[in-house]
Amino acid sequence: MTTKTALICGSLAFDKIMQYHGRFGDALLADQLHKVNVSFLVPTLRTEYGGCSANVAYNLKMLGGDPLIMATIGQDGGDYLKRFEQQGISTRGIKTIPHAYTAQCFVTADQDNNQINAFHPGAMEFAHENNVADMGELRVAIVAPDGRGGMLKHARDCAQLGIPLMFDPGQQLPRFNGEELIEFINQATYLACNDYEFEMLMDRTGLTLPEIASRLKALIVTRGEKGSEIYADGQRHEIPSVQAEAVVDPTGCGDAYRAGLLYGITLDLDWPTTGRIASLLGAIKIAHQGGQNHSFTRDEIAQRFEAAFGYRF
Repeated sequence: MTTKTALICGSLAFDKIMQYHGRFGDALLADQLHKVNVSFLVPTLRTEYGGCSANVAYNLKMLGGDPLIMATIGQDGGDYLKRFEQQGISTRGIKTIPHAYTAQCFVTADQDNNQINAFHPGAMEFAHENNVADMGELRVAIVAPDGRGGMLKHARDCAQLGIPLMFDPGQQLPRFNGEELIEFINQATYLACNDYEFEMLMDRTGLTLPEIASRLKALIVTRGEKGSEIYADGQRHEIPSVQAEAVVDPTGCGDAYRAGLLYGITLDLDWPTTGRIASLLGAIKIAHQGGQNHSFTRDEIAQRFEAAFGYRF
């Protein structure tokens, strides 16, 4: 029996979310920005479990898939590892870096939802110490945003091992030059980007959409509330968006979408169905705060899918 395991290479992180009840603009003097020294009182603070690999795995596991995270975590990651075990997600591909902290994003938002962010990569920068060859038999792998060296290494390893690869550059795309991005595309079986990232990808590589699509089994471009497009086998499949119950927080929506893609690939579903599953997951996620606070069962997804699209998968 062919394995349905999906290897998920990407970041593990904690998100520290703070709320400032005033306006940043009231504390910043336009003529003094060259010597900023301000402090904001943040009465509320919450910690969210995040990181691309964890967000993707979280959704794929609830779908009934078999995610295997390959990532690095820091000396402070014990609670995260316990959380994975409680969810039934394997931790055998997660390497602890004892001299580093887990990657962390510190987000401070004001009452107008302006944000000041700081990101500490920590253990993520040691992602290259993991080896795809150690992960066993795999149906598909995704290289999602992670340490730069790790993304380069894991994509090359997948190509050498003949493992179908989805490349998802995300917010790490600016860290690669055109030659490196072309190498990623040539190694990949699938490529997933949002529309902004894809425009940047074309600009850096000098390749057009048809030229990129011709090198892949499938090119997936997401366009937020406008839906998404999948270019595969010489065809363009337009995937409609799903009406969300509420628009609360887009954090992790792209990761939920990619979990749907991986699920469809592991089950050999057609692209229109795969894209619609992915779209539905994104709509479910956006109605909840944080990347891993929504929940569903495989049966609930099937029912919502039929209600939204008129057929079962």
